[in-house]
Amino acid sequence: MPPKSVSALRRLRLVSTPEAISFLLLLVCSVLKRTTEFNAVPVVGAVHGGLFVLYVLFWADAWNRVRWPLGRAAFMFVLSVLPAGGFFADKALRREEEAGVIAARARKEQDSRRVNAEKP
Repeated sequence: MPPKSVSALRRLRLVSTPEAISFLLLLVCSVLKRTTEFNAVPVVGAVHGGLFVLYVLFWADAWNRVRWPLGRAAFMFVLSVLPAGGFFADKALRREEEAGVIAARARKEQDSRRVNAEKP
């Protein structure tokens, strides 16, 4: 996996957890708005909206760079619209990112061995 693909996965993973937390906070604030005088929905809604836009942008970038199949890309998008789905996305993306890093290190080591073998 190219380094840019790994960084795209990392960006998506790093925004998935805050997006999930903000979604859950927005749900709590919505309930509190209707049951009490507390109304933090405008602020939490704006924060969540910004994080959701970032998630969608990073999702599109990761889909483009990693070349996910349509089913995998759709699954990652659906996780963004489910409460707590971002936590599951983080876990799946972490595994994929780690596999990409391992593959990149192995490729780099193989290249360095090849260069050293070619030296007189």
